[in-house]
Amino acid sequence: MDKPIKIGIIICDRYRTCAGGKCLRSFHKREGAFDRYKEVEIELVGFATCNGCPGGNIEYAPAEMKKNGAEVIHLATGMVVGYPPCPRIRYFSQFIKEKIDVVVGTHPIPTSYYQTHTNLGTWDSATWKELLAPTLADEKTRDSYN
Repeated sequence: MDKPIKIGIIICDRYRTCAGGKCLRSFHKREGAFDRYKEVEIELVGFATCNGCPGGNIEYAPAEMKKNGAEVIHLATGMVVGYPPCPRIRYFSQFIKEKIDVVVGTHPIPTSYYQTHTNLGTWDSATWKELLAPTLADEKTRDSYN
């Protein structure tokens, strides 16, 4: 049997008290950005916040997770669905990618957030469309994450 792919998750500090329910559910069900691991075993080796704006923990948390075997860091969906979305997420992704693979997103975007941000035009740019792609599940799945 192949070794599991080891994953770390970094969440927005606004949600530092989050118990990780949606991220962990999607991790175990291989939904949202974890859909890419449908055919392989995965293991969670780290869970931390960005440490608040401007994201001081982005410099340290991925390196620490990598010491624990992390091969991929997921930036939580909360960073893109919160209001306002994280203005530094593109930078975080680029910075982390210099050291380890990174994916923007964890759980599927809940329908309520999807509708609100669509109505506000928050994600109208090509950059946001690229960042959101891993978490844009079908409508039924988005509904189940409301």
